[in-house]
Amino acid sequence: MANGECVQAVRGLVAEPQTLHERNAGRERTILCFGDSNTWGYPPGGGERLPRDIRWPGALQRLLGKGYHVIEEGLNGRTATVEHPWVEGRSGRPYLLPCCRSHAPLDLVIIYLGTNDLADRYQFSAADIAQACASLVRVVRAADCGRGSATPPVLFVCPPPLRASGPDATEYEAAAAKSRTLGVRFADAAEAVGAELLDLDGVVRYSEEDPLHLDADGHRALAEAVEPLARRLAPEPALTVA
Repeated sequence: MANGECVQAVRGLVAEPQTLHERNAGRERTILCFGDSNTWGYPPGGGERLPRDIRWPGALQRLLGKGYHVIEEGLNGRTATVEHPWVEGRSGRPYLLPCCRSHAPLDLVIIYLGTNDLADRYQFSAADIAQACASLVRVVRAADCGRGSATPPVLFVCPPPLRASGPDATEYEAAAAKSRTLGVRFADAAEAVGAELLDLDGVVRYSEEDPLHLDADGHRALAEAVEPLARRLAPEPALTVA
């Protein structure tokens, strides 16, 4: 074989995997996890942030594997729609639209909020909280952040009931009682906006030492509950080989 023919043959061998890569560009499914301190990884009782692979988005990434890219967008103290009276930037609604667009294209948005909205300072009913969280589904739809500017599916996560425990148990009694009614309210709100619902009551529990936060076991259980839903709502496309 002449030198020129050898060069052409080698180029052909190199070009083929590049073409295959190009055919499968964009196969990776992108999932946005939008939440509060339980998405950020606040440890029960305080202290250093939980490691990335312990936090539920990181655990979800490990379960889903290389075909998926899981993005964490958690903020301590975040509510669905209301600002904290003296700490700025806690309302999720104004941040969600630019957040979705900055991470686009998205294949799935998971919204896990509502725990901080139970605080007495906000004076929200369980129905108010569910409606506030459901309003974020409409924000995602307005963002045109899916593939081809379409709308990605939204997984709406209802927090588990709070645990009025520990030295400040009496402080959380009213919020804990309200939290036990969130499930039915979130179900109604999810149906109204056409979103998928994952109710965490009976799936995970907040820590014994901290009525508001998940421990490592809770993060793992949450990731395991989300995984099959993520695979169904944002299925990984089949590999194209020709």
